[in-house]
Amino acid sequence: MGEITGAQIRAARALLRWTAEDLAESASVGLSTIRRAEAEDGPPSITAANSKLIRMTLENAGIQFITRNGGGVGVRFKDPN
Repeated sequence: MGEITGAQIRAARALLRWTAEDLAESASVGLSTIRRAEAEDGPPSITAANSKLIRMTLENAGIQFITRNGGGVGVRFKDPN
């Protein structure tokens, strides 16, 4: 499990049509943690534990994180198959 970026968190939330409040509640972290994580495009300034909770929550909701490749990091919906 690699490190995710603030831009990926924002993009994943947008795909799911979740508010920051929705993600905070689902991940059991504070709203300020979500806002701090999303304020940066790169690696967020939050604890590793909170980053893991956010990532796991988004993955459980159907998001797949794309690692750096020719087009850079990103997110997409997981293939249901």
